[in-house]
Parts: sequence; structure tokens; C-alpha cells
Amino acid sequence: MPLRNRLRLLAISGLALFTVSASLPPTAADAPGSHRPSGGGLSATIRYTEYGIPHIVAKDYASLGFGNGWAQAADQVCTLADGFVTLRGERSRYFGPDAAPDGSLSAATKNLSSDLYFRRIRESRTVEKLLKAPAPAGQSRDVRELERGWAAGYNAWLARNRITDPTCRGADWVRPVTTLDVVARGYALSVLGGQGRGIDGITSAQPPTGAAGTPAVPSPGDAADAARRLLSTQNADMGSNAVAFRGDTTANGRGLLLGNPHYPWQGGRRFWQSQQTIPGELNVAGGSLLGAPIVSIGHNANIAWSHTVATGVPLNLHQLTLDPADPTVYLVDGKPERMTKRTVSVAVKGGGAVTRTQWSTRYGPVVTSLGAGLPLPWTATTAYALNDPNAVNLRFSDAGLGFSRARSTADIQAALRRTQGLPWVNTIAADSSGHSFFSQSQVLPRITDELAGRCSTALGKATYPASGLAVLDGSRSDCALGSDPDAVQPGIFGPGRMPTVKDAPYVENSNDSAWLTNAATPLTGYERVFGTVGTPRSMRTRGAIEDVSAMTAKGRLTVADLQGQQFANRAPAGDLTAADLAAACEALPGGRAVGSDGRPVDVSAACGVLRRWDRKVDTGSRGALLFDRFWRRATAAVPPAELWKVPFSPADPVATPNTLNVSAPGVGRALADTVAELRAAGIALDAPLGRHQWVERNGKRIPIGGGTESLGIWNKTEPVWDAAAGGYQEVSAGSSYIQAVGWDGSKCPVARTLLTYSQSSDPGSAHYSDQTELYSGERWVTSRFCEKDILRSPALRVVRVHERR
Repeated sequence: MPLRNRLRLLAISGLALFTVSASLPPTAADAPGSHRPSGGGLSATIRYTEYGIPHIVAKDYASLGFGNGWAQAADQVCTLADGFVTLRGERSRYFGPDAAPDGSLSAATKNLSSDLYFRRIRESRTVEKLLKAPAPAGQSRDVRELERGWAAGYNAWLARNRITDPTCRGADWVRPVTTLDVVARGYALSVLGGQGRGIDGITSAQPPTGAAGTPAVPSPGDAADAARRLLSTQNADMGSNAVAFRGDTTANGRGLLLGNPHYPWQGGRRFWQSQQTIPGELNVAGGSLLGAPIVSIGHNANIAWSHTVATGVPLNLHQLTLDPADPTVYLVDGKPERMTKRTVSVAVKGGGAVTRTQWSTRYGPVVTSLGAGLPLPWTATTAYALNDPNAVNLRFSDAGLGFSRARSTADIQAALRRTQGLPWVNTIAADSSGHSFFSQSQVLPRITDELAGRCSTALGKATYPASGLAVLDGSRSDCALGSDPDAVQPGIFGPGRMPTVKDAPYVENSNDSAWLTNAATPLTGYERVFGTVGTPRSMRTRGAIEDVSAMTAKGRLTVADLQGQQFANRAPAGDLTAADLAAACEALPGGRAVGSDGRPVDVSAACGVLRRWDRKVDTGSRGALLFDRFWRRATAAVPPAELWKVPFSPADPVATPNTLNVSAPGVGRALADTVAELRAAGIALDAPLGRHQWVERNGKRIPIGGGTESLGIWNKTEPVWDAAAGGYQEVSAGSSYIQAVGWDGSKCPVARTLLTYSQSSDPGSAHYSDQTELYSGERWVTSRFCEKDILRSPALRVVRVHERR
């Protein structure tokens, strides 16, 4: 055996281990919800390979959580600590009440509203009460052990290491955590699409006073439009594509999966990559959401899965009829019920505190808005309560652990049925036996179309068809949600009602409804709250279906084909419109178009650029930036009915609508405004995309390919435009943890991965930008899943971490 391999084996056997001992601070070890280690304490072995990817090995779930918490803290301590400040309701104390949180744990627009909400969750002991429920309604013992170990590992890292990241170096808000803090983080993610959307409206809800005027009530039409925008899965900071192929479409009869989740690039909703192993019990690799003790999206030796944000609406409203004599009393079947109240105080920076009362009902908290566009005024006669079934759901991590243990797509479905824990995502999977699988298994309020038709208020009759947001008559007990016999909690749909497709040649989702999961056999028959049927698809869905249908027809697919799809960077909107736009440009009298300010602009130079553009958004694509800026303007200014000559047809949903209506006034204005904008910024119309779409890491510009949602790009990139600074800088959201997975008959899966923004958010880390540079160059990381591959890593570094009793 070569000397190098012998040395690596010695390292694994413990003869050459770098050992880190850590003692938990007494305040953390003794905190409520925390537990002292038993026996010899918690310990784990962390083996780092290229790009700082840790392979964590432990003897049990608590020790695996310990290694996970330690390793996450090493890479992301400031981001994690910031999230725990949010969960403690202390953002106003440290950062001021009017500053904005990063949005990773709620949609609160200010620290004060975030703090008021999370302080109420903490003071009402919401998480502790939910932890008392036994599985399957509550968490399993294994997940609780993972969470306990994660808290201990995070605290141990804090106790033994000096923070170098300038974001939180020396900050007094970086503190040890308890197990309850870890569980609360998972809880916040579960309610992200429900109560998390309404935090501003929940914390500001106060009963009307005689001195106040009557608040404006939105018209049903305006409310429907606002609800549609609020709940749309398009143009959001979280999205995703995923496709699984059945074995008869692949080169070797085994399944294939490409997962391409679109998530924020900054803040607490980033992924973090690892392999987690308990010998003989668990062996899984993939991406975890920060602070999560389980793999969220990943693969093992037999199965690979990914998630996409689903169209199901995980909340509903109940419109309350109030007692005319007391606006804190509501009527159900004519009988009065008094709202409950809880007064919460939040410390603010500079001293003092803000105290506010929050109100709740049998249906959930009173809410006075869902986002700025959908006010829900509390008047003397009417109020609204928000029902979020995920507010009693701690099963998110059990679902992920079930996937990690799965050996087949049948096991994935069984885990979904058993745990019923996913709040806002679809699941797409493939296995080594050649099976494909899709399910929109979500925790959704049990809003049937029959119930909505029978119990919707005037507001609900507008919002439910438009967006899936039900507004039910809260004055009638016969409008209660009811239960399915196979549901683990009251008021939700059971697994038998979930839109599911098994063993289709391909199953694909790009954040539209389940209808065209496989376009050859559309899926119908589900309730409106799950999503729509027979409605226009997004440009990204249309492009994805075209691509994966062509791949299926080609057949004999391999992991390399998946890699090619990820970086094809085809712009479907360009394919549909660029030639017509170029021709219309060339036909303009004098080469001039009139801008939105009424001034003519010479756009003649743009015509040839558009015609020569390769219809891609690679970093070297010339004309991509010009079309991108044009298309954003055109789609924002021109209604779909005017933008296209050929309207949408449910009989041809992938190819329609089509044919750009170049005579629509907004089209010419958009072109003129775009040309004027680029010239004013000193940007050439034919500049390569990567020269003006980039991120900066430690003073170095890294060009980034991909494109925005409306262009239909699979490899989604949502950067921030700053013309004065030279174009697009930073990426707010887009492709994140990417995996292309297949099998070749050996015990080792064939997997290629990419974490687009890299493992660490610390600018001083060696892994702050290394995978970002890979992503820029469209290169991949070869997964080291099997022992032989881990031991062969030229970057192998072994760390042993443990508690000291």
C-alpha cells in the first residue's frame, strides 16, 4: 500500500487524529430544554475533503448532532447567531427596532414586529407544549437527540474557538443556545408560509377605538390581486427546479435526479453541505438548511431527492363577526367567545421597552394585514383570524430523516405518509432501481372546494379562485375545516389527498402546480388550495418541460446529461421573442423608439445585437444583458393579454402563449428605455453578460451566469441592479445546493454537487468563495460518498470533537 494511503488509514483509525476537547459553559448545559451528556459525553469524527465539505461520523444520533452543530458553527457562526437573536426576540435590543431582519425566519419588515412575535412564541411556551406530543403527531426520539446534540456541538465550538468573522467578532449577542432554540428554529421555518407571512399584521393588531376612523376595506377585486401577488411562487426569493427520470430513459436502467433549489444567497436560509454517518444506521449526504440537524436535500447509496417550493397555500383566514358592544368578543353560532390576549414586552436599543398586546381566537391570531398589499382591518364589526396548521407541526425534521434512511421511492412515500411534516415544498425523487416519484405532500388547511363554496365570505369568493387563499365565515361552526381519517392532526388533508405521480418517464416541477408534473399525462382532481389546473405556466416551467421532454425522447441519459441541463442556460423567452423584436427594431423609422419620458431614442445599434444574441445567459453571451433589461421592463409594463399575439390555450400549455406583439406600445418603450439606461451607465449593448453580472469576494469579481425568473432560465440568478456601479452586483437569490445523482451498479452513487455561494460566510475562510468560482466556471464537485473516496481526498483533514465532562 502506498505510504500516502497508509497515513490516511492511520488518521481514520485514531492514531493521527487532531483532537479538539470542549466544555459546555454551565449556563448552556443547565439551560431549560438542554441535557447533560450521559456516559462518556458526546463525540464525533469530522473528516474534511475538498471545498471544506465535512463527513461527520458518530456512534448515535445525539453525537451526530454534536458533530453537525460544531461543523456548522465553524463555517457559519455569525449567520447562525443572528438567527438565534431573532428567535429570542432580541433584535430590537441589539440592532434597533426599526432595522429590518434578513427575512430568513419570517416576513417581518422590522425588528420590533419580529421580536414581538417570537417573544410571544417563547413566553407562551409554544415549542415546549408541542414537544410533549408523541410521534407521529410530534417529533421522534431520534430527531430530538439530533437537536440536543446540535445545541451541544454549537456551544462547544463557541467555548473552544475565537470568532474571526468581522460580522460578529466580539459581539455580545453571540451566545450559547439550548435545545429549545434549535427546535424553535425549525418551528420558524415550518410557519414561514403561514404565520410567518403575517407577523406585521399579527403584532400590530389592536381593537378599534372610538377615536379612530373606519379603516379602508379593500375591494374583493383588489384583495384578489393582492393575494395572487403575495402567494405566487414566481418571482419569490425561494423557488427551485427538480426532475427525476425513470430507468427506461437512462443509459443503465437506473434512476437519475437533478435538484436545483433556488434560495437566498445571503442570510439564514442558506444551505450547508455535509455527509452524516452512523455506521450501520445512517449514511446520507447533501445540503442542510442552516441550523437544521438533518439533511434537507440529498442522496444516499440508493435514493436521491430534492424539493421545490409548492403552490399549496398553507394558511387560511376566518372572518369574524364581532359583538357590537365589544370588538374583542366574536360570535360563533350566535354565542359570544372572548378573544385571548397576551402582553409582550421587547427591550429596545438605547434602553426602555415596547409593550404590546397580541390577540388570538379559536382559529388562530387576529391579523390586520398579509403584506402591505392586503389590509385586513379590525373594525367594530369585523376582524380576521389566521389559521396556520403548521403552527402545531414540529415534524419537518422527521420527514428529512425519513428520506435520509430511505432505500427506494416507496420509502420516500412512506416517510411522507408517516410524518406529514413538510409545510411548503414538493418532493421529487429517483432511486437506484429506476423509479421516479413526485408528491405535493404538504401540511395544508383542509380547504375543500365544497367548503370554500359553502362558507366563503364575499372576500373569500374573490381570493380563493384567484390565489387559493380561503376566507371562511368564522361565525358558523359548520364552516370548521374537519379532518381526514389518515391525517396525523385535525384540520389538514391526509396523505391520500396529495397530488402524486409515480414511475412516469420523468417528473418535473419548477414551482407551478402539479398539473404538468409530466406534461404527457396531466394531473388533475386536486382541490384549488393545492394549486391550479388549466392555467398559464411560468416561462421557467415551459422551458423546463421542453428540455426534460427532449431529454426523455433522446434516452440513454447519464449524470453528464443532468450536468448539461443545469448549465444549458437557455433563455426560452429569448427563443420566443428575440427574432421578432430584432425585426421590429430594424423596421423602426430612423432607428428610433420613444421612451417612457416621451423622448426618442436611437435604438438602431440594438437591432443587430438582439439578432446575433445566442439566446443564452452564459457569462460570455453578448446581448443577454440587453435582452434581460428589456424583458424585465416589457413584462412589467405590458399585460399578458397584450404582450402575445397567440393567447394561452389549456390544450397546448407549453407552447402558448407565443408570438411577441411588437406593436404593443409598451414594447417599444421598454426597448428605448433599456438602450438609454445602458448607455447612461456606460455599458456596451453587446457587452458579455459576465462583465456586468458578477459577485465580489474579497475584492475579486467573479462573473455569474444564469438569469432571472421571467426569462425562463433553469439556472436561476436574481442579482441586484446598480447601473451607477456598473450593472448587476451580488446575487439576492438563485441556484444554491445543486446535485446531479445517478447510480452505476456499485455501492457508490454517481453524484456531482455544487454549493453556489460556498460553505462559509466568513471572508477569512478558505471556503468563502471556492465553490462560487467553480459555479462561475460551470464546474462541479465530485461527491466523495464511499470510504475509499473519502480516504483518497488530497485535502483530507480529520478532526475529533467531543465534550469534556
